[in-house]
Amino acid sequence: MGPALVLPELRRLVNSFTVIFLAALAANVALQLWLDQRHVRHVAAHRGVVPKPFAAQIALAEHQKAADYTTARVRFGALETVIGALLLLLWTLGGGFNLLDEGVRSFGWPETATGVAFLLTAVLLMAILDLPARVYRTFVIEQRFGFNRTTPRTFVLDLFKGALLSLLLGIPLTAIVLWLMRHMGEFWWVYVWLTWTTFSVVMLWAFPVLIAPLFNKFQPLADRSLAERIKDLLARTGFRSNGIFVMDGSRRSAHGNAYFTGFGANKRIVFFDTLLKDLEAGEIEAVLAHELGHFKRRHVIKRITITTVISLLGLALLGWLIAQPWFYSGLGVAEPSPHAALILFLTVIPVFTFALQPALSWWSRRHEYEADEYAVRQADGHALMRALVKLFEKNASTLTPDPLYSAYHDSHPPAPRRVAHLQRLLG
Repeated sequence: MGPALVLPELRRLVNSFTVIFLAALAANVALQLWLDQRHVRHVAAHRGVVPKPFAAQIALAEHQKAADYTTARVRFGALETVIGALLLLLWTLGGGFNLLDEGVRSFGWPETATGVAFLLTAVLLMAILDLPARVYRTFVIEQRFGFNRTTPRTFVLDLFKGALLSLLLGIPLTAIVLWLMRHMGEFWWVYVWLTWTTFSVVMLWAFPVLIAPLFNKFQPLADRSLAERIKDLLARTGFRSNGIFVMDGSRRSAHGNAYFTGFGANKRIVFFDTLLKDLEAGEIEAVLAHELGHFKRRHVIKRITITTVISLLGLALLGWLIAQPWFYSGLGVAEPSPHAALILFLTVIPVFTFALQPALSWWSRRHEYEADEYAVRQADGHALMRALVKLFEKNASTLTPDPLYSAYHDSHPPAPRRVAHLQRLLG
């Protein structure tokens, strides 16, 4: 289709769903930009004074660094929100997906091969368009505030390994999904859900031993006294793991963290080397006790369950939308197909689900409070509080987030509320 014919064709395709989509997108962008603006102003207004609960531990210069770091990230995030919305419009109503679909179909390949080629090409092009933002975040924002340790060579190698892994896993999975969509009848979405759930569980199992080592080095914890202390904690809590490992997080960033990974017998405890450098033994034990709290309170199982249920509901909705001509025409695609339905659904559904974000954030923050309560019972609560304050400082996390912005976005409680909650637990 020539460029001169695109606009008339789009006018023909526009329907009531187009209007609904544009209204939802406009509301989404407006809300995000309003929250970003509130957050930047609130952080700037409190930049000059360290909040009282932290005044003895965090210097004013570090507090101001966190404020400036937060402002830089949020302002760039606002720009990404606007650019992302414009790109989504170009892909949909601008005819991007439609032109790509026509181009791939012109090769005359079988249906499944055409669908796989279309989806992989679309994902590749979207990744390329996102690349400048990734470069800016890493080599400008993170670099400016002293967090970036990634070299251009490491960055390029990560891109190459990530792309290769995506192809090796994505091509067969995409082919299976598209085949099921075409051949399993009205309830194809149940079979796709079972396939996706199985794939996700396998990835949970395989990630620590097969995938993560492609990007980072993992060494057994060398500090014997700390290792014994951690083993005592694991014995007290009844947690069985496949080892305690230290990851070379400092190779890419100065940020510190700790996490559980794996599934079943492949469960691992992983500390960033930057975390071990910044915290004392008792503080590390307390942080680990917090992570164990997530396991003991079944947060991981709950999150996997809710994700699985949401994916089932989402696929059921797609199972209905795939047969609705207005779904395609309202989003700028002329010829219905499983691969067109899939890409439209994946790119457009976030526009309609942004209102769910506050509920999901609240649920995540509740889990953090519960994990803190568990940690206070199993380790030194004062050490946990000291560790959190150090991590707030080392990671340049703002101590003064805007309440509405935090309620909408933050998966962890804001620093003042989390410390106040620990103080109440400690009496």
